[in-house]
Amino acid sequence: MVEMEVQGITLDPLSNVPVVILRGKESDDILTVWIGVFEANSIAMKLECLTYPRPLTYELLVNIIENLSATVENIKIHSLIDNTYHAWITLRLSDGKSVEIDSRPSDAINVALRTGSPILVAEEVLSKAKQTEKEEISEDLRDWIESIKPEDFEKNIEF
Repeated sequence: MVEMEVQGITLDPLSNVPVVILRGKESDDILTVWIGVFEANSIAMKLECLTYPRPLTYELLVNIIENLSATVENIKIHSLIDNTYHAWITLRLSDGKSVEIDSRPSDAINVALRTGSPILVAEEVLSKAKQTEKEEISEDLRDWIESIKPEDFEKNIEF
């Protein structure tokens, strides 16, 4: 598994669909995950340290986990099947047992950001994603993804 961090959220310039960019903490690996508008907005809110007076969906989920005396150990993007990423949220229960909860990557990333938990991606997923990217992504989009810098995410993006 490769530990990654959220580089930022942006819009795919061709389809105008939100994309979360993950970058390896200690590697040059990049994973781009196309996500929904709601999930992108929640990630962007957390990255920009915005809060609401009442808990929204992901804060509610984290509150439930904590009130059940569990912790989020990590999230894992473990497979890429038919161009869809699959993830688990790994919880450590109060009795010491560990459970993996099936999740969309965007939901798992939202939970990880709110709990400070590691974001892990299987090396096989990174390899498959690179292969799929070579086969399906246009040269313009590939150039754009490779040219992204942290300062590109400082702009406020509205979804």
